[in-house]
Amino acid sequence: MGSTVLYMSMSLDGFITGPNVRPDNGLGDGGERLHEWVLAGGDDFETAVQRLEGVNRQLYDEFMSTGAVVAGRATFEPAGGWGGDHHDGVPIYILSRNPAPDWAADWPLVHYVSDLEAAIRDAKDAAGDKDVLVHGSGIAQRALTAGLLDELEIHLIPVFLGDGTRLFEHLGPSELERTRVLTGEAGVTHLHYRVLHGNR
Repeated sequence: MGSTVLYMSMSLDGFITGPNVRPDNGLGDGGERLHEWVLAGGDDFETAVQRLEGVNRQLYDEFMSTGAVVAGRATFEPAGGWGGDHHDGVPIYILSRNPAPDWAADWPLVHYVSDLEAAIRDAKDAAGDKDVLVHGSGIAQRALTAGLLDELEIHLIPVFLGDGTRLFEHLGPSELERTRVLTGEAGVTHLHYRVLHGNR
């Protein structure tokens, strides 16, 4: 069975969005800067991805090879639910106390789940030997606290956003082991950590 891996782009001051996040401004003011390592040049998504190379291509291919996605409603809904398919038809588990909104209710890959442990379990079962991509600050914090997050891949961007959604807040002590540091194109540094659950 694969691992649960958080993949997130983060500013040097710890934000994963800019301020003023809302449905028509899903990354907040200035938040697009965090994803320029993938979406450089103002091209459409497919064109930008085709142009990726080197280390950034390697990292993109890694997170696109995961077998399921677990995210929170606050990540999923402002992103338009990724059109019902985050990547290549893998199942998507959304943690929410509420049922899926009407616009997402009939998407076959999307499952709204009210319990985090159940969401992780179902995603791991669906992913088989592949990893589960964990996405969003709220999910990351809750999964870390519950001992359900195995690894972190942080794409560190050399920018201060000053405000927005912080990736890590309200956490108790936790030990991590750094397993990889890769210098990517466009100034991004990819940092991989393993969570040492026994030292929590």
